[in-house]
Amino acid sequence: MAHPHPCLSCGACCASFRVDFSIYESEDNGGRVPRGLVDEVNDFTCRMRGTDYARPRCAALTGTVGERAACGIYEWRPSPCREFAAGSDACNRVRLRHGLPALESGLL
Repeated sequence: MAHPHPCLSCGACCASFRVDFSIYESEDNGGRVPRGLVDEVNDFTCRMRGTDYARPRCAALTGTVGERAACGIYEWRPSPCREFAAGSDACNRVRLRHGLPALESGLL
């Protein structure tokens, strides 16, 4: 039996970073990120709701970090989330911050 992808029990990235992206990725501007999860920053930039706090947690994150976590809008997530690589240096830094072991690089 194959092991589930480690991101499905992690969610550390979703509870660690501010997620800014182009307004054109938002539903209101022809994109796919649902309007209820978007905060406008300026005329060009949006931010995922919940990620602009001292202890960020994306509003689209479901579950418990480090146990069972998932993106509630996985198919519609913005480009910074699509580009984030499991096992990257940034991934492993936030995993360690949340008490999770580092991953091998190049998982995605």
